[in-house]
Amino acid sequence: MHKIISIAVTVLTIISINGQNDNRLNGVDKDLEAIMEATMAPGFAVAVVEKDKVVFARGFGYRDMENKIEGDANTLYAIGSCSKAFTSAVLGQLREEGKLSLDDSPIKHIPELRFFDDDLNNNINIRDLMSHRTGLPRHDYSWYLFPTFDKDSLLQRIQYQEPFTGLRQRWYYNNFMFLTQGVIAERLTGKSWEDNIKDRFFKPLGMTRSNTTIDELEQSSNAALGYELKQDSTLRKMDYYRIAGMRPAGSINSSVNDMSKWLISWINKGKYKDTEILPDNYRTEAISSQMVVGPGLPDDEIPDAHMSNYGYGWFLSSYKGHYRVEHGGNIDGFSASTSFFPSDSIGIVVLANQNGSSVPGLVRNTMADRMLGVKRTDWLDRYVKRIEKSKKEQKEAETNSDESKVDNTRPSHIVNEYTGSYANPGYGKFEINVKNDSLFALFKLKKFYLNHVHYDIFEPLEVTDEGIDTTNTGGLRINFLTNDGGDISYARMKIEPTIDPIEFKRTPSIIEVDKKLLERYVGDYELGGMTVKIYLKNDEILYLFVEGQPEYELLATAKHKFSFKILDGFKVEFVDSENEKIQEMIVIQPNGTFKATRKQ
Repeated sequence: MHKIISIAVTVLTIISINGQNDNRLNGVDKDLEAIMEATMAPGFAVAVVEKDKVVFARGFGYRDMENKIEGDANTLYAIGSCSKAFTSAVLGQLREEGKLSLDDSPIKHIPELRFFDDDLNNNINIRDLMSHRTGLPRHDYSWYLFPTFDKDSLLQRIQYQEPFTGLRQRWYYNNFMFLTQGVIAERLTGKSWEDNIKDRFFKPLGMTRSNTTIDELEQSSNAALGYELKQDSTLRKMDYYRIAGMRPAGSINSSVNDMSKWLISWINKGKYKDTEILPDNYRTEAISSQMVVGPGLPDDEIPDAHMSNYGYGWFLSSYKGHYRVEHGGNIDGFSASTSFFPSDSIGIVVLANQNGSSVPGLVRNTMADRMLGVKRTDWLDRYVKRIEKSKKEQKEAETNSDESKVDNTRPSHIVNEYTGSYANPGYGKFEINVKNDSLFALFKLKKFYLNHVHYDIFEPLEVTDEGIDTTNTGGLRINFLTNDGGDISYARMKIEPTIDPIEFKRTPSIIEVDKKLLERYVGDYELGGMTVKIYLKNDEILYLFVEGQPEYELLATAKHKFSFKILDGFKVEFVDSENEKIQEMIVIQPNGTFKATRKQ
């Protein structure tokens, strides 16, 4: 073991020396350290490849801030959406093997898959998934707040997710479509997405430290911890985020040394050490424009940086006269950038353990200017000016937000009447409960305190180990809606900017009722000349029945109070009495409240 460690250190040393001997990189360490200081990043690593060689690979700062453990070129980071090019490349290989066409409907390979409407079901193809041109917005809260390890379960949500435009009309990023690609590969190979990535890329490329799950990352040596910058001044460690079933969209963990091998294969027409990793026809197609992302207009300071298109898992642009292929990645505590210039045979990968960090972009551009021999831009100065402007705009936005708040208003109901479970088939289910007269929303991995804004509108604030985080609201609000009976019926959230707010239907919290009490309710009640029957099934479930209508299951929400399981706004309340049998029942409907008397 000691010999292996020594060899690894020697390799790193040689790589560093090579970088220092390249005149293009003279003094670059100073520039990179200045970026780390200005962004308050805990650390990052960067590797540069040219043709089939690594010319620079080094870690800066710490992979573990608390224990002051430095990172290096072998440190593992979560690479987030830099994983997408791997996922699409599996399909490129399968096409070469004759197992699919990119013009196939994804439904051909996943028969149970359905989209929001027949236009999508009948016309969408695999290319559309790979180039973000389905017309579906991100719907990211669906997997982020409602995670599941069952990929098929996530796929079932797609049919409920509304598009915002027509097929192939506009580009819009969507992680679910990369999940779908991963599942297509699973169905065709009989292997999991995770094993496909390992067998088809990690093993032939010698990416021996890379893995696809947080469990593997936690068990690895030399793995970075993730951090976030709070209030522009304090670094706080973040828990690893288990991306679960959404792994094909962004769950690879890797080092810059390993990722440099991936870049070399793209630069060298799909080959690594004379072994074909990527079919060259797929490689060419993947880095060719499949969809226009946006205008990509040049700015006044850098007129020769422009174009914004997308291939298969890659963004495409012109950078100072050089064709650039790039993809970023962000997941809790980590940020990344993988890029290469195919005409120049140069690639750059930057991995940082800072959430939503500017480090990957700043380091990538700094290294690109030197390696390409173009006029250098002071990227750090641009960043500092942009941050100052952003802070000013944020203060103005906070002022405007305060102005939009209506003072001296209160919720329409007592807090207990907001409790229950809230569900949407395209997302999932969350609970709202009460503690110390305060409302809390409970998701699978996160808990939020609901801060009252005005009327029936609340602001979710995340509950962390340090307390309630008031610094990162994201502008999200929850608007509670009532039904015709006046009960809280839905929670509405504007979590997709391109479509109407997403509605989550409320089911009131259910309480257990003793069988003896349930038996007191049983009997026939007279209501406006009709007989309402109340009876038990299986000695534990209460039902209401009126002749000519279906039977209705009743759900206990409080003492003597029940809601109809399948009818919104319909409730019954039994009037307590000292007698063994309850004599009266109040029936509450959207069109009124009525009293029913027990028949003798």
